[in-house]
This record gives sequence, structure tokens and C-alpha cells, in this order.
Amino acid sequence: MDDATVIDDTIEAEPPLAPPRRIAYRHRLPTRLWHWLNALTVFVMLMSGLMIFNAHPHLYWGKFGANFDHPWLSFRGRPIPGWATIPSTYNLAAARRWHLAFAWLLSTGLIAFLVTSLINRHAQRDLAPTPEQIRPSHIWHDIREHARLRFPTGEAALKYNILQKLSYVGVIFVLLPLMVLTGLAMSPAMDAAWPRLLDLFGGRQSARSIHFICAAALLAFIIVHLVMVLLAGPINEIGSMITGRFRVPPARSDKA
Repeated sequence: MDDATVIDDTIEAEPPLAPPRRIAYRHRLPTRLWHWLNALTVFVMLMSGLMIFNAHPHLYWGKFGANFDHPWLSFRGRPIPGWATIPSTYNLAAARRWHLAFAWLLSTGLIAFLVTSLINRHAQRDLAPTPEQIRPSHIWHDIREHARLRFPTGEAALKYNILQKLSYVGVIFVLLPLMVLTGLAMSPAMDAAWPRLLDLFGGRQSARSIHFICAAALLAFIIVHLVMVLLAGPINEIGSMITGRFRVPPARSDKA
């Protein structure tokens, strides 16, 4: 063969095969049932609670609060619109019936979920932060990753990150129990049976204020939660909360 002869025998490389889709069992049945029951219950309670709040849209601290007292928060002249309340027209008695009926659902569902989670160790295994996760550097890293919309992939996507754990623990073990207890503290019948419950919160008006603050914090959590679901992929995220099965995003090599 002449040295000047060049043979260009190009071999086309086969395109890399896409990694097979991995389906993992992500959410147990008790978690899924409680999630959807709680979603319905919380929305009804928030909307009926806003109708109750419309009857006297002022908040106070202490034992007493009426028209001539000075509120720490007032919505005078700015009532909650009908589209955000149950019922949509002013009806305090109906709103209280809605609120009380779903309050029992919220309370019994919360107790059942807590007991089940402790028995099957869901709380200890999946919700309790690890020592590594509570390091400030780790928390700050997760905040930056979420701000950049870089959600966990691979094995990491099957576990709750520290931001999820802190928010879920805060809602399940702090906000919801506080809402139940402050709601009981505002009931005259419960005050007669358990007077120390009212003293625990510093009076009925303080209990009402804390109840409102917890409801506002819960609403903020719901809004952030829904935004994260939309950004992370609503079909996969919502589907996993219905069937329990989650399509695991392929792991990426993170050079950042």
C-alpha cells in the first residue's frame, strides 16, 4: 500500500442506550390515604375558618377581645371574599358546622397517622433528620439546589431531603397539633372540662390568634408544596401519591 494512500473508514458509533426506567415503591398506603384525606380536610377547614373569621375579623392577645378592645391584627373593611369561604355567602352557623365536622376528621386522621407512623417506623426512618442533614452547610446546600431547581435524582430522589423533613415535621408535629389544641381551647365545653388547656395558651383570644397564625403558616406550606410539585414534575409526583409508585429520575453527575 502506498504511504500516500489514506483510507478513511469511518465507523458510526451506535447511540448510547437510554437507561431503563426504574419504578420504585415510594409511599405506603397509610401515608397516601392520610395525604388525600388531609388535603380535603384542611381545605374545607381553611375556607370555613375564613367565614368564621369574617364574623369578627380582629385578633387579640389575652383572655378578652371585643369591639372596643385594641386588636393586634384587624381586617376591618376588608372581609374575606365569598369565593374563598365555605359557605360562599355569610352564614356563621353553617361555617361552624362545616368547621367542627371536618375538625373531627382532621383530629382522628392525625392521631391515626401518628400512631401508624410510629408503629411502622415511618417517622423515625423517613422523617427524622440525620446528624449529617442538620449541619448548616448541608441545609444551605439544599437551599441553593432548590433555588436552582436542581431536584434530587437517583437514590436521593427516593428519600426526603432536609428541607422536606423540616417542613413535614413542622406541619405534622407542630402546626396541626397546635391547631387542634387551640381549636379545643376556644370551645366553651372543652374549657369547662379542661380549664388548664385555656390557661396553657394564655386565654381564649390568645388561642384564637395562635390558631389563625398556624392556619396562615399551613396555607403558606400548601402553596410552596404545590409549587414544588409542579416544578419537580406533577405527573410523577402526584401519580406516586396515588399509586405509591415513583419513576426515579436518572442520577446525574454533579460537578458543581
